Amino acid sequence: MWQALRRRWQARRDAAAVARRPIPDDLWKRTLVRYPFLRRREAADRAELRRLTSLFLDRKEFDAQPGVRLTDDVVVAVAAQACLPVLRLGLARYDGFVGIVLHPDQVVARRSHIDEHGVTHEYDEVLSGEAMEGGPVMLSWRDVRTSGRSAAEAYNVVIHEFAHVLDMANGAADGVPLLPPDITVAEWQQVMSTEFESFTARVDGGAEDTALDPYGAEGPEEFFAVASEAFFVAPAAMGAEHPALYKLLRRFYRQDPAVDAGA
Repeated sequence: MWQALRRRWQARRDAAAVARRPIPDDLWKRTLVRYPFLRRREAADRAELRRLTSLFLDRKEFDAQPGVRLTDDVVVAVAAQACLPVLRLGLARYDGFVGIVLHPDQVVARRSHIDEHGVTHEYDEVLSGEAMEGGPVMLSWRDVRTSGRSAAEAYNVVIHEFAHVLDMANGAADGVPLLPPDITVAEWQQVMSTEFESFTARVDGGAEDTALDPYGAEGPEEFFAVASEAFFVAPAAMGAEHPALYKLLRRFYRQDPAVDAGA
C-alpha cells in the first residue's frame, strides 16, 4: 500500500516538474537533429528521454563561465545527453550532485602527484570535462556542442563524465558502478579486467585505429567511461571490436543502442 502511494506521489511530483520545465517541440527537434545518436531511437524512448530531460533541468543547477550563455538550446543539449545513460536506470542515479559548470572550451588544471619515492611532481592537465564526487560536473561547451560530429570517433564528453558520476555512486571512481542484481561484482570485474588488459596492450603496442578512445588505457575508471561513450554513440564499431564488453554494458544500461539505432 505504502509503495503504491509513494509511486503515485512521485508521479504527481514528476508531472509537476515536467510542467515547470517543458521543452518546446521546435527546441526538441533541433536537439535531435544536432545529436543524431539521440534521434536514432524508438519513439517511446525519445519521449521518455524528453521527459527525463525536463526532470533533469528541474533538479539541477547550471552555471556558465564567461564565454558561455545559458540558453535553452545549451542546457537542453547537456541534459538530453546526460539522461541517455540513465534512460532505463532512472534519474535517481544522479541524486548525489546538483551543479553543472560550463566553460567555453577546455580548461587547464594544475595537478600534483607524489611518486613512490615521496617526490612531488606538479604538472598541467588539459580537461574537456571533470566529474567530482558530490559535484559539480564541469564540461567544455565546445566539446558538448560538437558531440554530434564527434560521435563517429566514439567521443562524447557528457556521457564520459556522467559515466564517472555513475561510477562514483558507491564511492571512489574505480570502474565498478552500482550493479543490478543479475550482474555480480566478480563477473563485472572479470569481463572488465580482461577487456582492459587487452585494450591496454593494443594501445601500448601502438595501435592507431581502435573503436575506443586510447585514453581508456589510463585506468579502469577511464576505461569504463570511454567504453560507455562508445556504447552510446558508436555502438556498431564498439560491439564489433569488443563483443563481450558490449554485452556487459547492454545488461548494465538495459539498452541496446546498436539495435535502437538500426545499426
